[in-house]
Amino acid sequence: MPQRPSRSLKYEYELYVEREIENYKESVPRSVLLSIGDEAVRALADEQQFALTELLLCDEVDRIIFKRLRLPSYTTWRKRRIRLIEELRRPEHWGLSPDDFVVRAVQRVSAESRVLVAGVWDENRALLYLAAQGCDVTAFANADDVQRVLDAAEAAGLAERVRATSNGLGTWTPEAPLSAVMYTPAAFAGLGAAERARVIEVLQCATADGGVHLVQTIAASKRAPVSLDELRRRYEGWDVTVEEGGSSTFVARKALA
Repeated sequence: MPQRPSRSLKYEYELYVEREIENYKESVPRSVLLSIGDEAVRALADEQQFALTELLLCDEVDRIIFKRLRLPSYTTWRKRRIRLIEELRRPEHWGLSPDDFVVRAVQRVSAESRVLVAGVWDENRALLYLAAQGCDVTAFANADDVQRVLDAAEAAGLAERVRATSNGLGTWTPEAPLSAVMYTPAAFAGLGAAERARVIEVLQCATADGGVHLVQTIAASKRAPVSLDELRRRYEGWDVTVEEGGSSTFVARKALA
């Protein structure tokens, strides 16, 4: 399976510093930036630079802002980041338990795997948990929820692992094999039976051997877009189980070739 190279902590730190500096520049008046520029020119003059280039000036401005913000060194930031990563990988951090069906079902989903999540699913806890494990998560949500998903990922330091779109599943085409797919009835809103069947088939074909599909359904609702009976028909040949609770969760694992 094609996989995105894992980013180093050093690279993540550089992105963090760049983001903090750019946020500062956008938050202060132009007069403040001009005064920092003047300070940078004086500092470079004191160092007897032979050629005051725009690049040198920009670097010096960033260095001054770095000191003003008292940003941590890489060593300090790395220690904090490692502790945070360890915490984010715990299912309890996201309000999940180790025996939660989501946690159990994706235990065989390795880091760097690709996961698709569609519809409203436990207030984003599951998708953020997967992102914390190192998975690349693509989330399909309505227009109102897209920014909420992105904000939650940003707040957790997982923005680079999560993509969100309001485009419907009806127009989605796979770019690479998926290791896990999670969807709810909301993902099929507005789709007829034939289009729904086509989308499920596309998701199945895009899933790597051994991959898992989790479908949250409401068994008591006869108006649910996807019933358990329909799912059983659609997933013939897959290893299927149903987790019962306040709602039923259909779990299907694709056989290994």
